[in-house]
Amino acid sequence: MIRPVTLFTGQWADLPLAKLAEMAAGWGYEGLELACWGDHMDLDKASVNKDYCRKQKEILEKHDMNLFAISNHLSGQLVCDVLDERHDAFLPDSLQGSGVSADKKRAWAVEMQKKAARAAQNLGIKVVNGFTGSPIWQYFYGFPPVSEETIENAFKDFARIWNPILDVYDECGVKFALEVHPSEIAFDIITAKRALEALGNREAFGFNFDPSHLHWQMVDPVCFLREFSDRIYHVHMKDAALQLDGRSGILGSHLNFGQPERGWDFRSLGHGGVDFEEIIRTLNHIGYQGPLSVEWEDCGMNREHGAREACEFVKEVNFSPSDVVFDTAFDK
Repeated sequence: MIRPVTLFTGQWADLPLAKLAEMAAGWGYEGLELACWGDHMDLDKASVNKDYCRKQKEILEKHDMNLFAISNHLSGQLVCDVLDERHDAFLPDSLQGSGVSADKKRAWAVEMQKKAARAAQNLGIKVVNGFTGSPIWQYFYGFPPVSEETIENAFKDFARIWNPILDVYDECGVKFALEVHPSEIAFDIITAKRALEALGNREAFGFNFDPSHLHWQMVDPVCFLREFSDRIYHVHMKDAALQLDGRSGILGSHLNFGQPERGWDFRSLGHGGVDFEEIIRTLNHIGYQGPLSVEWEDCGMNREHGAREACEFVKEVNFSPSDVVFDTAFDK
């Protein structure tokens, strides 16, 4: 049970897919997880045009690469967020600016989530990764005080918006995998459980497990895998490091990634604090056989060097479980 090693293309969307596929194959990757931006995956086309889907897959197949999932993070953020000028970067030109209502922007984002399900069906894959956004992330610190009613209503609103989206996923035979992440409706184990409960635990909704976002919050990624063993629909391999020096904390200090004063930062695989051996052991235990997709982010390292090294790292740690108990030899 050796899982395929793939590369998420979100951090490489400045490169044409044909060029990136060639490069990734040369680094040793066995597939790509296509981001729904750049020229990697156009949902407007893929949701209705099987020829377009076939041509995108042929780009990968030319280099003996596979496709297991697509990722629709950017538009997903608009579905439940309280929208402001930051979100315009994820919108088409015609919907940007204060002259367009938040309702119109949100309606576009909802439709893009449905198109992602149809695109996955046309591509012959079973998983779409992404974000949900959150109407209450700004309340993560409870002052001024936030009522439980406000929080409960937010989870109800999340379910009201996402259930019709997930109906399309069910129709298409596809699952949505939320990347549990600060700024989403679910960002740790407790909120992930609450999100599932809000949706009635429907199977169309699960998780894209990314240990880096849990690690810097000091949530144990292995505990997350054990808690949601039947909901791990995809896995990102990404590392992070706590850089606490007594002057900064885990909230980032309003400093951008790569600044040495930050209390934490993302790191290339094997250069942070995530215990990937225990993660692999737990993935073996829960029977996860899907891809291990490298999401490469490290402001302190050349990305091509990092991508090659990360592929080697994952292949080294990606061991199969034993099919025997070691002491059975004593029975003889």
